[in-house]
Amino acid sequence: MQDRVRRVVVTGSESTGKSWLAQRLAQRFDTVWVPEFARQYALQKAAPLDVSDVEPIARGQINAEEAVLSRAKDLAILDTDLVSTVVYAEHYYRECPPWVEHFARKRLADLYLLCDIDVPWVADPARDRPHARQELHAAFQHRLERLSAHYAIIRGAWEQREAAAVAAVDALLASTSRHV
Repeated sequence: MQDRVRRVVVTGSESTGKSWLAQRLAQRFDTVWVPEFARQYALQKAAPLDVSDVEPIARGQINAEEAVLSRAKDLAILDTDLVSTVVYAEHYYRECPPWVEHFARKRLADLYLLCDIDVPWVADPARDRPHARQELHAAFQHRLERLSAHYAIIRGAWEQREAAAVAAVDALLASTSRHV
């Protein structure tokens, strides 16, 4: 069943509305969604993350996806995926375990919605890089291009973001081909 489920990943740097948008899309398309595992992990650890956290985050993300995807009918919305793990590992630690990169490519979604940084940054315990938003946004875009991922940049006010994301998902669902 999972091999026919189309996966849409809401991705991008911190504080760009990914979780909000993922929940809205899941509600709009009456489907399941996978919360961001790294955020939950960081809040639970309640201490600075380090390079030793990359692999547990990647494994946790995979497990969270598998648990939710097994309940999906034809569409699943993910609040980030392993591509985010790769981008952040490289940003923070200048390295990423090769197996994580391999699985990020192998598990590539059908569509990525790359949230732009044109909304205000909001502080919270899981966020720490307001000064690196442009750099991280560029890193996400570069990684998606290197992977030849199908993606759309989502920008503007909240209503515009939601409308653009819905239009991108509608186009994906209307297409007969799948991203490979």
